[in-house]
Amino acid sequence: MGETLRSGYLTLTNGAEVTGEFEDRRSRFIAQLVHVSSEAEANAFIEKVRSRHHDARHNVPAWVLADGRERCSDDGEPSRTAGMPTLEVLHGAGLRDVCCVVTRYFGGTLLGPGGLVRAYTAATQAAVEEAHATGVIVEMTLVTRVVVQIPYSAYDRLTRMVADAGGRVRDSVFAEDVQLTCAFHTGDEEAFVAAVTDFANGDDICHVGEPGFAEF
Repeated sequence: MGETLRSGYLTLTNGAEVTGEFEDRRSRFIAQLVHVSSEAEANAFIEKVRSRHHDARHNVPAWVLADGRERCSDDGEPSRTAGMPTLEVLHGAGLRDVCCVVTRYFGGTLLGPGGLVRAYTAATQAAVEEAHATGVIVEMTLVTRVVVQIPYSAYDRLTRMVADAGGRVRDSVFAEDVQLTCAFHTGDEEAFVAAVTDFANGDDICHVGEPGFAEF
């Protein structure tokens, strides 16, 4: 089991599915890669692929989550020749919250352990390359949200302060006052909060949320 992340990671956009293929001596290896956010979603995708390719010899799954949980299976292939190589490609690509299932249609020739490792690795790498090529890879980083309520007259000044601290305004609610919801790379919010407190003559008008992984 992997360690819980303390920095950023890459994943696929929600709803995206990419494939990569590799062929060796008429055995076809089809890697299908998607975003998942839980073990249940991973298991559901694995069953979907098994139904889709019910006539295949093997459907080899591997998944890894942002919280460090991961799992893989050789699905009848010789031990450590299929699931582990697939999982290692996901690790090497820095991917989390993803599930990959590599479907194998047997071509009639045994490939041997080395051939199987190369084939499952190559198919998974092809799927990862397709994800990059089609722009469905996104970076998730630790983000801290800050909510601040200000008078209309301070709106322009505060939005500049957000930008100066490297943050982004995610939402603005205009009522009697303006409520800004801002996002910062975790740690960058400290300079913003200090500047706002100084601007507000020492009043603490910022509500700082807990850090969480999000697309910035």
